[in-house]
Amino acid sequence: MLLLRAVRLRTVSFSVKGARPHVIRSHLLRTVHLCAFSSLTRSLAAESQCHAMRPCLSTQCCRVCFHAAGGMSTKAVDNSSDGFIDPDLSIEHFGEGSLNGLTFAAKDLFDVEGHVTGYGQPTWRATHGAAIKTSPAVQALLGAGADLLGKTHLDELAYSLNGENTHYGTPINPACPDRIPGGSSSGSAVATADGSVDIGLGSDTGGSIRVPASYCGLLGIRPTHGRVSLENACALARSYDTCGWFARNAQVLRKVGEVLLEPSAKQDAPLTRWLTAADAFDHSDKATTGPRAPSGDDRAVRGAPRGDRGQSGGYGITIRLVAGLQNHTEIWQELGAWITANKPQFGPGTKERFEMASKLTPEEIQTAQEKRKQISAHLQELLGKDGVLMLPTAPGPAPILNTPPAELDLFRSRLLSLTCIAGLGGLPQVSLPVVKVEGCPVGLSLMGPRGSDEKLLQLTEKLMALFMQ
Repeated sequence: MLLLRAVRLRTVSFSVKGARPHVIRSHLLRTVHLCAFSSLTRSLAAESQCHAMRPCLSTQCCRVCFHAAGGMSTKAVDNSSDGFIDPDLSIEHFGEGSLNGLTFAAKDLFDVEGHVTGYGQPTWRATHGAAIKTSPAVQALLGAGADLLGKTHLDELAYSLNGENTHYGTPINPACPDRIPGGSSSGSAVATADGSVDIGLGSDTGGSIRVPASYCGLLGIRPTHGRVSLENACALARSYDTCGWFARNAQVLRKVGEVLLEPSAKQDAPLTRWLTAADAFDHSDKATTGPRAPSGDDRAVRGAPRGDRGQSGGYGITIRLVAGLQNHTEIWQELGAWITANKPQFGPGTKERFEMASKLTPEEIQTAQEKRKQISAHLQELLGKDGVLMLPTAPGPAPILNTPPAELDLFRSRLLSLTCIAGLGGLPQVSLPVVKVEGCPVGLSLMGPRGSDEKLLQLTEKLMALFMQ
């Protein structure tokens, strides 16, 4: 079980600006190798061997990756993956800006004036009227030149990471059709991955952008908590909820950030320290982690200085448990009254999670709140203003469709141990589609200090360009 005290950090200095591309690419690939994130290569010493590390970025790979190598816009290919719940809802842009000519889809928890927000639950749709105001996030994209092509599927009340919905079905994962797409922003991820839109607008509370990004082979960002408006959007757990987005193209991902991110919280410090969460990689599947570097050598590049290992300060509780208790508490506070009054029919998993949320004791809630403050402070200390923490987005590729519930729950537990870290600290995290396992994508994540979203997006764009060379 992943403990915060066990997140060992390997530190190397890192700079993109002014460095030769092949040196940076070799540096990153060696780092990824020594962090045990690929079973596809034994040595990265030669440039020719570096190419084996990036099969998911090859134009000969899945079409998701082909789009990532292409231009700014790839107009609607088809709707075969069925990410849309309301494709008839379309709004043309009303402004001109950096997103001219691009299209987007919005998760069906964002309000659009005159339309009912379904929130992935039939009873919710039946008990709510048409929205009287459009979400500021949707408005901002329309104002920057992007066209809205529809609203998309999500898990019930956004309370799952699977992308499966008992009432509305499961959108097809374009990268691996026999596997789940991930949730809860399943439809926006699928519509982006299959080329229907350029941008998928979604939300991330416990991983709902990062997980579908990993499973579908997309770029996806969970921003710093509070940096993108969530007004006129359905809430789940307000101190964790964030408005995030998907793209196939790193330049598009960055441009959306320029439109949506609140500038007042921006941090201008350069990101120069590269940290790897060794135990987060230990927490991943063997097929994902591959060969490990010798335990006595923590250096990502020969000759690089060895960094200090992070100490937790003696936390005796798993970060997943803390996040789970805190999440369940806020979720029941947010939705408990509506559930009690309307008694909606929930699908498997969602029903049990709400039952658990309703039974938390005041003592458990207080413990979670106190531990969260400690963990958040610790993460802030580790990252400082210039650190980038590398970790796997998910333990492995997306689970296969119809995986037995007990097995899926075990995977979910491991998954949450990775995704809850950013939520506990309110930190920005970007998932990059740089690895394939068993023919399916697995994301590699970069996490930065609060407010470093723009720097993370710029770094992501540079790294993706280097991988493509």
